[in-house]
Amino acid sequence: MKSDFLTSTTHLHPSISLPKIPSRKSTIKCSSLPGVRPDPWSLSDGNPERPKPRYERPKHPLSDDDARRIIKKKAQYLSTLRRNQGSHAMTPKWIKRTPEQMVQYLEDDRNGQMYGKHVVAAIKKVRGLSQRREGGDMRVVMGSFVAKLSFRDMCVVLKEQRGWRQVRDFFAWMKLQLSYRPSVVVYTIVLRLYGQVGKIKLAEETFLEMLEVGCEPDAVACGTMLCTYARWGRHNAMLTFYKAVQERRITLSTSVYNFMLSSLQKKSLHDKVIDLWLEMVERGVPPTEFTYTLVVSSYAKQGFNEDALQAFGEMKSLGFVPEEVTYSSVISLCVKAGDWDQALRLYEDMRSLGITPSNYTCSSMLSLYYKTENYPKALALFADMERFKIPADEVIRGLIIRIYGKLGLFHDAETIFEETKRLNILSDEKTYLAMSQVHLNSGNVAKALDVIEMMKTRDIPISRFAYIVMLQCYAKIQNVDSAEDAFRGLSKTGLPDASSCNDMLNLYARLSLREKAKGFIKQIMADQVHFDVELYKTVMRVYCKEGMVAEAQELVEKMGREAVVKDNRFVQTLAEAMHSERNKDKDEAVINVSRLDVTALGMLLNLRLKQGNLNETKGILSLMFKTDLGSAAVNRVISGFVREGDISKAEILADLIIRLGLSIEEETVATLIAVYGKQQKLKEAKRLYLAAGESKPQGKSVINSMIDAYVRCSWLEAAYRLFMETAEKGCDPGPVTISILVNALTNRGKHREAEDISQTCLEKNMELDTVGYNTLIKAMLEAGKLKCASEIYERMCNSGVPCSIQTYNTMISVYGRGQQVDKAIEVFNSARRSGLYLDEKIYTNMIMHYGKAGKMSEALALFSEMQKKGIKPGTTSYNMLVKICATRGLHHEVNKFLQAMERNGHFTDNSSTYLCLIQAYAESSQYEEAERMITLMQEKGISLSQIHLSPLLYAFVKAGMMDEARRIYYKMSEAGISPDSACKRTILKGYMNCGEAEKGILLYEKMMRNSVEDDRFVTRVVQDLYNVVGKEQ
Repeated sequence: MKSDFLTSTTHLHPSISLPKIPSRKSTIKCSSLPGVRPDPWSLSDGNPERPKPRYERPKHPLSDDDARRIIKKKAQYLSTLRRNQGSHAMTPKWIKRTPEQMVQYLEDDRNGQMYGKHVVAAIKKVRGLSQRREGGDMRVVMGSFVAKLSFRDMCVVLKEQRGWRQVRDFFAWMKLQLSYRPSVVVYTIVLRLYGQVGKIKLAEETFLEMLEVGCEPDAVACGTMLCTYARWGRHNAMLTFYKAVQERRITLSTSVYNFMLSSLQKKSLHDKVIDLWLEMVERGVPPTEFTYTLVVSSYAKQGFNEDALQAFGEMKSLGFVPEEVTYSSVISLCVKAGDWDQALRLYEDMRSLGITPSNYTCSSMLSLYYKTENYPKALALFADMERFKIPADEVIRGLIIRIYGKLGLFHDAETIFEETKRLNILSDEKTYLAMSQVHLNSGNVAKALDVIEMMKTRDIPISRFAYIVMLQCYAKIQNVDSAEDAFRGLSKTGLPDASSCNDMLNLYARLSLREKAKGFIKQIMADQVHFDVELYKTVMRVYCKEGMVAEAQELVEKMGREAVVKDNRFVQTLAEAMHSERNKDKDEAVINVSRLDVTALGMLLNLRLKQGNLNETKGILSLMFKTDLGSAAVNRVISGFVREGDISKAEILADLIIRLGLSIEEETVATLIAVYGKQQKLKEAKRLYLAAGESKPQGKSVINSMIDAYVRCSWLEAAYRLFMETAEKGCDPGPVTISILVNALTNRGKHREAEDISQTCLEKNMELDTVGYNTLIKAMLEAGKLKCASEIYERMCNSGVPCSIQTYNTMISVYGRGQQVDKAIEVFNSARRSGLYLDEKIYTNMIMHYGKAGKMSEALALFSEMQKKGIKPGTTSYNMLVKICATRGLHHEVNKFLQAMERNGHFTDNSSTYLCLIQAYAESSQYEEAERMITLMQEKGISLSQIHLSPLLYAFVKAGMMDEARRIYYKMSEAGISPDSACKRTILKGYMNCGEAEKGILLYEKMMRNSVEDDRFVTRVVQDLYNVVGKEQ
C-alpha cells in the first residue's frame, strides 16, 4: 500500500511575503459565523447582501464577484510555494473547499499551512528535544498534547522528525495514546527514518515488532527496509531479505530495484546486478532510464558485449535517451572486444544527439583510431576536445604521444609530454614508455634513455614492459653490457618474450659475438622460451652462418613439431630442403612446397658454403633462381659476405652462378667489382666484368664500379677509354663517377683527357650535380682552358644547378687568372647574394686578384670587411696580403700587417711570411727591402734556407747585377747553405749572358768544381763557358 505519509517534504511557512488585499469599505462576512473574518483569497459564498467592488471605472460584474482576482492570486501563491518547497509540495486545495469547509479551515487557524497549529507546535516541541544534551521525558514534554492529536496528526509529527532518538521516544509515547492503532504506515515511517541515519539494528527490531503486532508488511515497508540495507552497503542482508520478500510474492517498485542495483554496482558486484536485473525483468517490473544505465554499465564491466548491446537497444526502443556514461560504457566495451564498426556507429549516434563526449569516451575512441591506424580522425578528435574544453587526462595524452610518434611528429609528441609533466599529471609508467618509444623510433636513443631515467628518479617501479623498452634502446646503440642487464631484469619478471630474445640475439650477431650468441641460444632453449617465427629465423641464421649443420637440423625438426609455426612457409621450405634425401627427386621434393621461402633457401645456401658442400650449393642455387625473388636473395647472401669481409665465399658464389649459366644481378656484380678495386685485384675485377657482360649489356652501376676500380689501380687510360666507349653508347655514368675520373686525370696531369671528358659531358647532356660541375671547372682551370671553364660555369647557371662556395671561389680564380677582374667581382657579388656563408678562402682569393690588378684600395677594403664579419685572417691570408703590398711598394701597410700578425700570434718563428716578402721585393726590384727582410730573420733567430736567398739571387741575375748575385751566392755558402743545381746553373748562365765568361769560370773553379760532377745540367753550362773563352775543361 502506498501512503502519502512517506513524503519527507517539510511544509512550514512559505519563504515569501504574501501580497496584501486592497482595503475595501465592505468586509467579508460569513453567514454562519459572522464574528470570524474569512481568508481574503476565499471564494464568495454567494451572499446577496455583499456589496460589489467599487472602482473608478466599474466593469461588468462577473457571475461570481471577485473570482478572477482570487484565482490569479491563488496561482501566484502556489507557484511561489512550489518553487520554495519543491515539485512534490502538498499545497492546500483552496478552490475545491465549500463555504462550510472554509469556516472549518479558519477555525483550525492554519493560515495557509499544511497542518494545524497544534500539529506544528507538537513537531517543534519534539524537535526541540534534540537541543538538550540528555534529551527529555517524552511523556512530560507531550503532556499538554494528550488527547489533542489524532492518529493522523501523530503520524505527521513522527514523519517530520529528523533525529532517531526523537523518533524512538515519540513512537513509544505514540503507542500509549488512545487514538493509536497499529498500522504498517506508521512502522514504515519509523523504518524510513531509522534507515536514513543508518540505525539498521533498530530498523530490524522495528520490522520484527511490526510482524509481532500482526501488521502485514506491504511493498512500501519491504522496499524501505531493502533501501536501508542498500544505502549502508549491507548487501548480504539485503539479498537475504529480498529472497524473503520474493517468497511472500510482494512486487517491489522500480525505485526500490534501482536503489538495490545502484548499491550493488557501487561495490562492483556486477554479477549480482545482472542477476537482480533478470529477476526484475521476470517479474515484469518496468525499468526506468536509470535502471538501464546501471544494467548496461554492469554488462560492460563484465565484458558481456552482446547482452550490453541488447539492453542498450531495448533502452533506446523504449524511448529513453541514454546518458553519456552509458554510451561511454558500451563504446569502451566494443573497442575492447574489437567490434570497431559498432563502436564508431555508437559514437556517431551519440554525437548526433548533441551529447558532448567525456574524456573517458574520447580515450576509448582515440584507442580505436590508434589500433585502426586512422590517425587523421584521432587528431581531429583531439582538436574537438580542445574546442569543447574536454580535459585530457594522462591516458589520452599518452595515446596522443603514440599517435604523434607514428606520424613522425616527434617534436609535437615531446611538446605534449612536457606539457603533461608541467601539469603534474605525469604519473603513469605507460606515458613515460610511450615517449621513450617515440624517441627510439626517431633514432634519438639518448633521449629515450633519459625519459626512462626520469621515470626511475620519480620512484615509479620498473615493469616488464619498461625492461623491454630499455633492452630495445641498448640493442640499438649496441651497448652489450647494459642490454644484458636489462635482459636479466626482464627475466626476473617472468619468462622473456620472443621479441626481446630476438633483439638480444641480433645484437650478438651484429657484433660478431659468436660464442655469446651460441650460449644465449642454449640458455633460452633450456628455459623453454616460447619461440615465434622471427626468433626461429634468427637462431637458424646464426646456425647457418657458423656452419652448425647438426644444430640446424635439430632446430628444423623442433619447428616441425610446433603447431604454431609448422605451417609457416619458412619452416616448410627448410624442412623439405634439409630432409630431401627421403625423396627420390630432390628438386621435386623442394618444388612440392606451395611457395618457396627465399630467406630460408638463402640461409641454407650460407650453411652449405660454410660446410664446403658445392653440390648442395649448386642445387640450392638452381632452386633459388626458379623463384621470383631468388635472384635478389642470392644477391643478399653475396652482399652479406662482402659486408662481413668474407670475399672468398662471395667469389665462389659468383663463379658458381656464372658456371651454371645463371645471371647475377647488376648490383651484386657492381659490389664485387668495387671490392676487387679496393683490394687492387684488377685482374679479378676485369674477369667478372667481362663474364657478366656476356649474357646482357652492362648496367650503369657495373660500369661505374669498373671505372672506379681502374682509377684505384691507377689504370687511368683504361678508365678513360671505358668512359668514352660507354658514352658513345649513350650511357651516363652519373656525376659521382665523372667527378672521380676527371679529378684523377687532372691530378696526374692528363689535362687533354680531362678536357675530352668535359666536352663529352656537355655535348651528351649528361647529368651533373654541383660537385660534378665544380670538378670540371677546376680541371679546366688547371689545364689553362679558361674559356672552357667559363662556358661550363655558364652552362651550370643556365641548367639551374645551385652553385656552392667552391664554385664561386674557382670562378674567381678563373677570371682572375684571365685578368678579367670585373667578372671576378661579379662572381664575388653573386656569392654575396646567394646567402651562402663566405669563408676566409674566398675573401683571400678575391683580395689576391684585386692586388694583382693593382686595386690596392679595394683589396684593403675587402680585408677590413672580412674582419668586420667576424672572420679572423689566418697566416695564409696575411702572407698573401703582405706580398701584394710589398709588390706595390706599400711598406707602411706591410709593417702594419706584420705588427697585426705578431699581435694575433701568426708571426712567431714563421719563415713563410718572410719568404713571401723576399719574393715580392725581389720580383719588384726592391733589393734593399728584400735584404732587410733577410737581416730581420737573422736578428729574430729564424734559420735561413736556400728558398729565402734564391729569389734575391735570381732577381740579381735577371737584372744583370752579377757582382750582387755572386755576393748572395757567397752569403749562402757562409751561412752553411749548400746551393742546389738550379742556383749554380742560374748564376753561371748569368755570367755567360753578360759576357763575363771568365768570371763565371773563376767562380766555378773556386766554388763548384768538386760538387757538380754528377749534375749533367751544370756540366753542360760549364762546357759552354769554356767554349766561349776557347779553353778546354
